[in-house]
Amino acid sequence: MTVYKGYMKIIKQNKGMILLYLIIFFGITAIFQAAAKKENYSSYQAESVKIALVDADGGPMAEGLKNYLENFHEVTMMEDTPEVLQENLFYRNVEYIIRIPEDFFERCVVNDEKVPVTKVPGSYTSFYVDQQMNSFIHNVRTYYAAGFSEEEAAAAGSEYKPARVTMENLSGTAGKMPDYGFYFRYIPYMFMGSLCYVMGNVLSAFRRGDLQKRMRASAISGRRQNLEGLLASATVGAGLWIVTIVAAMALYRGAFIRSSGFIYYLLNALMMLLVALALSYLIGIVAKDTNMLNGIVNVLSLGMSFLCGVFVPLGYMNPSVRKVAMFLPVYWYEKANDLLTGFGSITGTVRVEVLQCIGIQFVFTAALVCVTMALAKKKQSL
Repeated sequence: MTVYKGYMKIIKQNKGMILLYLIIFFGITAIFQAAAKKENYSSYQAESVKIALVDADGGPMAEGLKNYLENFHEVTMMEDTPEVLQENLFYRNVEYIIRIPEDFFERCVVNDEKVPVTKVPGSYTSFYVDQQMNSFIHNVRTYYAAGFSEEEAAAAGSEYKPARVTMENLSGTAGKMPDYGFYFRYIPYMFMGSLCYVMGNVLSAFRRGDLQKRMRASAISGRRQNLEGLLASATVGAGLWIVTIVAAMALYRGAFIRSSGFIYYLLNALMMLLVALALSYLIGIVAKDTNMLNGIVNVLSLGMSFLCGVFVPLGYMNPSVRKVAMFLPVYWYEKANDLLTGFGSITGTVRVEVLQCIGIQFVFTAALVCVTMALAKKKQSL
């Protein structure tokens, strides 16, 4: 077990880097969990707009529009003085000015003329008020066509009945990601960063100077050397995976252990570990020195983390970015994780999709191993 002991000796020299990535991992998880808990989605309140209303009509229709808008916004009556109105709009004392013309009912309801308005250029809130005014006029027109008088139509149109919405918890998660969902989201960065750096350093050390020539000349066969190297990698990987899972069980306890996706979280994390180990071997063969190794590890770990949904959820990404991410293994890990956190019960179609994502990660692992073996064989022949 000489080669195995040599691997483990170099790994112990780099244990500080593994600890550093673990600290970063737990720190990021804690920060995002704390931020998520501060968010409150229990209620929704529409944004209020400061509206100036200039009434040149004084009829029941104008009064009805005023009453209707006051249900949503801060409405102030003003005189039709252009200088005063423009000054208030410039200093944002008001954001929307409505000029109700004479014969408001006849002109705007019956003859469908546009209500004169002035608004802040490019303001999205102005479209909100536009929609509400159009809704009011349309409702009054409907009531009037049904036989209501002008006063009755204006009064009926100004009535506001708030909608009541009841959310059904069909997914079993109440629309919230469980705390351990954040924990498992950031695992790929920790696995790739720590394993690629440590194992890359180990492989680089064994190819440094005359060590590789001495290993070829030793009594230990190349096959045994490779097996002992794989055993050392498996030891480190298994240790890291166990620490990660035990930490999750200690932090989230029954909520995580009793979840229906418990086994799938373990399988998904294990497959991501195998991807990281295969990638670390490939990087160790390609990298010529420590500087090159550091550069490759940073680009790959951070690049895949940003592209594949580790740091930015997949749902927020542009469709073209997601199409590119589909060619990377971390995307399928994160997709499986999103499915597990999005459904309280993992059955039927959801289970099939999760297993497909895990299977695709296995295909990536096999492909990386094949490429690594081909490159290693080519380098040995040189």
